[in-house]
Amino acid sequence: MRTYPIPDPGRLLERLPAETSAAWVHRGEGLVGWGVAASWEVTGDERFSRTQRQWGEWCQRAHIEDPLEIPGSGPVAFGTFTFDPNPASGSRSLVVVPRVLVGRRDGRSWITVVGDGEPTIPPVTVPEPPTQVDWSRGTRTSQEWQDSVAEVINRIGRGELDKVVLARDIVAEVGTDFDPRYLLLRLEDAYPECWTFRVGNMIGATPELLVRRTGDDVLSRVLAGTVKRRGDATVDASLAQALLGSGKDLEEHEYAVHSVARALAAHCTDLDVPERPHVLRLANVQHLATDVTGRLADDAPAVALAASLPRCVGRRPSAPSPRSAKSRGWIEAATPDRSAGSTRAAMASSASPCAAPRSVRTSYGCLPGAASWLARTPRLNSLSRGRSSFPSVKP
Repeated sequence: MRTYPIPDPGRLLERLPAETSAAWVHRGEGLVGWGVAASWEVTGDERFSRTQRQWGEWCQRAHIEDPLEIPGSGPVAFGTFTFDPNPASGSRSLVVVPRVLVGRRDGRSWITVVGDGEPTIPPVTVPEPPTQVDWSRGTRTSQEWQDSVAEVINRIGRGELDKVVLARDIVAEVGTDFDPRYLLLRLEDAYPECWTFRVGNMIGATPELLVRRTGDDVLSRVLAGTVKRRGDATVDASLAQALLGSGKDLEEHEYAVHSVARALAAHCTDLDVPERPHVLRLANVQHLATDVTGRLADDAPAVALAASLPRCVGRRPSAPSPRSAKSRGWIEAATPDRSAGSTRAAMASSASPCAAPRSVRTSYGCLPGAASWLARTPRLNSLSRGRSSFPSVKP
């Protein structure tokens, strides 16, 4: 395996070939890869620890030449991990080491090749949009969704639960000409503030950062509490101030922040937990956000840090979809260890592993955490509609 410095390759996602690919891109920087040098699937409570062991053993066997030694150069693995250790769907967590990787960071670009292949960058590709997209509901009807929210509110009121994240899915049936690279490019255009990614059949753009370790510095970005943007700067600023003063959203956010801080305290010292969140403005919504940082006190690898962080509590859908709830990101073999991870995605599926994706399932949710939510329950169907990155096409 060798890493070579290269001229600026331009837009990274446009360099992805049609074969199996992986991506992690933020504001034009990041990593894209294709081909498979190694891969493995894991499941159960040991899925994170087994990943760390297999990844470490793979790196020990590899002959690595990395003259750059910057985050993302050298050997890199992309992973997607189920929240549930044993999903009812039978799906497994997936880790992939691309055969070829192209990266850019702080004005420097490189290509890493595993094996004896030439360091060749594919030509720029701009995929065509799908000719057909038909939307349909997922595993729950509108009434079932509202009933679930009402039940959770009652259980919170009785003191049985502190916080629950409910997720609702919708499905886009696409034609045989659907190219996942089209969706990646659309997401990057629409949400430049987010990390746009692909790992296996998981595709998405997320503002969340589950954990990032750079040397001994650890960061976790917590997002909880959301309001929609209206497209008017004055109105959006007013909504942001209301969000910062919302008791329900601040309570929800504080719960999430304290959960992350408690988990990181087992591995870190010098934790910095801001007293109040700030507002993170995205293209369509505004989130309450807090960056929790710390200094690593032990040798916990990034994968172990991700495993220690709290994950969502929710009700399993009646027909669970593979990898419908996951954390995902990348890790590398450099010392000190560096990695990043996030949540939120959509899942592309096909009739067979070699066939083009025929459907895309995406989830969105709500966090009913206070009595003030009760007044909004009847309108949840309209308040929580998903946003499409597909073009408007007629069946």
